[in-house]
Amino acid sequence: MKSKYSLPKDGGLIAESTPRDILHRYEKMPTTVFETESEGAQCIADRIVAAINAHRGTEPFALGLTTGHTPLGLYRELAERHARGEVSFRNVAVYSLDEFYPIASTEQQSRNYRIHEDLLNHVDILPENVHILDGTLPKEQLAEYCDAYDKAARKIDLMIIGIGEDGQIGFNEPGSYAKSRTRLVQLSHGSRKTQAGAFHSLEHTPKMAITMGIDTVMHARRIILMAWGENKARILREVVEGEVSAQVPASHLQAHADIEVVTDENAAQLFTREVAPWLVGPCRWTPKFIRKAVVWLCGVVDKPILKLTYKDYIENSLGELLEQGRTFDQINIDVFNDLQHTISGWPGGKPNADDTTRPVPSSPFPKRVVVFSPHPDDDVISMGGTFIRLVQQGHDVHVAYETSGNVAVHDDVVLQHIDAARELGYGDRYAEVERIIAEKKAGEPEPRALLELKGAIRRSEARGAVRSFGLNPDTNAHFLNLPFYETGGIKKGQLSDADTEIIVKLLREVKPHQIYAAGDLADPHGTHRVCMEAVLEALEVVKNDDWMKECHLWLYRGAWMEWDLGMVDMAVPLSPDELIKKRHAIYRHLSQKDIMPFPGDDPREFWQRAEERTQNTARLYDKLGMAEYQAIEVFVRMF
Repeated sequence: MKSKYSLPKDGGLIAESTPRDILHRYEKMPTTVFETESEGAQCIADRIVAAINAHRGTEPFALGLTTGHTPLGLYRELAERHARGEVSFRNVAVYSLDEFYPIASTEQQSRNYRIHEDLLNHVDILPENVHILDGTLPKEQLAEYCDAYDKAARKIDLMIIGIGEDGQIGFNEPGSYAKSRTRLVQLSHGSRKTQAGAFHSLEHTPKMAITMGIDTVMHARRIILMAWGENKARILREVVEGEVSAQVPASHLQAHADIEVVTDENAAQLFTREVAPWLVGPCRWTPKFIRKAVVWLCGVVDKPILKLTYKDYIENSLGELLEQGRTFDQINIDVFNDLQHTISGWPGGKPNADDTTRPVPSSPFPKRVVVFSPHPDDDVISMGGTFIRLVQQGHDVHVAYETSGNVAVHDDVVLQHIDAARELGYGDRYAEVERIIAEKKAGEPEPRALLELKGAIRRSEARGAVRSFGLNPDTNAHFLNLPFYETGGIKKGQLSDADTEIIVKLLREVKPHQIYAAGDLADPHGTHRVCMEAVLEALEVVKNDDWMKECHLWLYRGAWMEWDLGMVDMAVPLSPDELIKKRHAIYRHLSQKDIMPFPGDDPREFWQRAEERTQNTARLYDKLGMAEYQAIEVFVRMF
């Protein structure tokens, strides 16, 4: 299924009438921004298919390819176009960008395996035209091998690459020199941690890799750099708008004569034209867009809303806003009131109250609510305070755990639970489970019997969490176990009608007035984004049902990021006591506490991330002149 998730738009840069040179004046590489990753992937596929079909040389068309999550949508699109007869790869030679070392091509984590699995097995490329770096060669042969590969790779017609979160091209780490060639490299600790999820642990993640050099890549006749999702936003801004630096290897691409950047709105969200479009050109000034500009201005001059002056607006390129018919002090008051009206202690609506300026209508009351949680703990981590309020204010709240989250349970946790069962006299299966764990093979999907145990642990934790604040887990907690997730490994399957039908069934049973879903903007192929797509697919199916006429979709964020205050439609304040209740609910997820298998670069536990995020949001409201709260959870309304 094609990605269709994008946030609602409200005002912004009038791009259609802005000259291209002005629109892109902060960008040092030609950049095309699409609404979704799917649209961007289709654009790149257009470029590749056109280039292959136009090729008339005696030698095969030389195509350089990357691997990982970034090109997945592109490779699916190319495979579909080949199946429709729009392109043939019989006269195409493929060169891979990098490979782990040492690693066999049969291992699922190898670049060789992935590029075959994701693309080459689905097209008619000739085996002799597949050139993929060999991760099995003895070290003494590598220098000569890399030199030969480098010479061959310098004739690439079109290079398709992604970008690492620290600006890597392939495995060219920060500090790589501009004239680097194909070579063996030592992977940084950060890169190994990033890859550890695929290898199930840092211990099993290779310490070395073979990669094309920066100079090798720069010899390609044409390059397309792609980036999707907000986790690439920071580094993409540095690559596109920053200075050339060895610490940001991809910034060297600025010097290429035929380079194009193709990205989605989420990865481009920190571009100047997105953060402060009034610095770039004329804008469409809607109320919410005005709020975005005023909140930005408050941050620039370090003042609350009602203290902004005419001089502040003029000196920071917001003179156009003052030409819209209101004085600066009128704008201040209107934005202050607008932001203040987002704050509500009644996320399900306050009964028998004037709801003229409230984010949620007072009736019907109580409401039927469905909270979609991608994993079995995202509900309490990301919107636990609001969840607790909805339950305690009397609404009929249902939580739907979309995936089992089984691969995120450490083996030691399973053994501890089995040991507890043995000690309690419920049977001794410790040795059996210990044997299953011992027979696991690194990098392969986990045994189904072990996954079932891990899934049961996560279900019991989720049930305990909602039980802690009064929700009946037997009637109101739904474990959907969407099929796309149940592969037994880190790499998941594609979303299908089977996933959608499960969600449709639940929605038609509950007929909710409110739906809450995790609106994360990171990796388009990550679990949170796929779960969001599944909800949207289901809502498309039920859109004409009668109950949908008074149903609203609210989006929350994950433990790492928060909505920009310019976008917020509802802010739910939490007292110190409510924050502790939320923390205790998160604590029930013991398998995710202290020893999470894939914690990423952030050493904080989930409850710490969640509290710091919501407390920081409260501080931002306070700095803007609002009342001071202990913490605030914020939401964006999609419809």
